[in-house]
Amino acid sequence: QVQLVESGGGLVQPGGSLRLSCAASGFTLDDYAIGWFRQAPGKEREGVSCISSEDGSTYYAEPVKGRFTISRDNAKNTVYLQMNSLKPEDTAIYYCAIDGEGGSWFGGYYFNSWGQGTQVTVSS
Repeated sequence: QVQLVESGGGLVQPGGSLRLSCAASGFTLDDYAIGWFRQAPGKEREGVSCISSEDGSTYYAEPVKGRFTISRDNAKNTVYLQMNSLKPEDTAIYYCAIDGEGGSWFGGYYFNSWGQGTQVTVSS
């Protein structure tokens, strides 16, 4: 059974940092491109970052460029999202997903098979 589990969310002050993890079970993560998405209250889900399976190339949405870094540890079957210089507008539920046929288009891939999400709240 394909399963993605996000963790690492929490409450952080503006300017702070968090590292999110996306752990996979039932399949090998490095066979897929992995995307991070977020959904804030009252807003549509949006792509944040993604990383390819072929060469580890990365893509970032404009609002997070220079602040967020996506990486993968194939030995741990986990993808990370390091988030620095967090802003209140980064507050959202963050989801990871794997590429496949259909789903949400972002960074050159369609993403589906979502995890349950992890809440990130940036507030003083």
